[in-house]
Amino acid sequence: MKIRGKIIFFGNGILSDYALKILEQKFEIIFHARTKADLDEVCRLKKEHPEAYGVLASFGVMIPGSVLEVFEPEGILNIHPSLLPLYRGASPIESAILNGDSDFSVSVMKLVKAMDAGPIYWQTTLSGLPLEKDAIYRELAEAGANWICENLTNLPIPIPQNDAEATFCGKLDKTMSLLTPDTDTAEQTLRKIIAFQNYPKSKYAFCGQNCIILDAHALKTGEEAFLTIKCADGALVAVDKLQPEGRKPMDAKSFLNGYKK
Repeated sequence: MKIRGKIIFFGNGILSDYALKILEQKFEIIFHARTKADLDEVCRLKKEHPEAYGVLASFGVMIPGSVLEVFEPEGILNIHPSLLPLYRGASPIESAILNGDSDFSVSVMKLVKAMDAGPIYWQTTLSGLPLEKDAIYRELAEAGANWICENLTNLPIPIPQNDAEATFCGKLDKTMSLLTPDTDTAEQTLRKIIAFQNYPKSKYAFCGQNCIILDAHALKTGEEAFLTIKCADGALVAVDKLQPEGRKPMDAKSFLNGYKK
């Protein structure tokens, strides 16, 4: 396959992993920056390879102006999984899941000093995605990376964002882990379980054991389940897979066989 050019890539995490798999099919990745400590090498390589483009996906570090400047005029392109200016910040996919969104979006923007505030090169919304965190990450990352593959060497003029319409989302943290079905509906509880997979991980106690909920689904009418969570609206969430504290993951039936008194 013909290589279209060189890329200095910034990223770590699920989004960057999926995006990189697409980009490396058509571009030579001359460096993969994963941490703030890599930025000096980024600047050195950009000066050595002035033709190299910069692409970022879920880097987790604010890029200083001194680094942004060496990539002008195109700038560093950021694959951000939201319909900017909505969901600027560290957890756009998780926030969209928690907010009850059924469609999920991705934007390719020019990185600037202000967080996720740069002008937009392109964005789109995907409908009909399964409510599965990994699948949403994959589809959005691949959509953004595919657009870059087709347009990086002939970029359109980016369109400024409307800052007045911006919404923001912060980092996830461990204080969010504990499920609260007494005040949440079944849909809200299930969306928390989905949004918090990998981190910070949803937790709930069964049979006196604190457990991480790894997989669950909304219980259908007439369906039976080994382990359920009753929610504020009276509906049930069926737990399919869980991990007791200090133990290995197991299915609900195995858990009950081992812990039910």
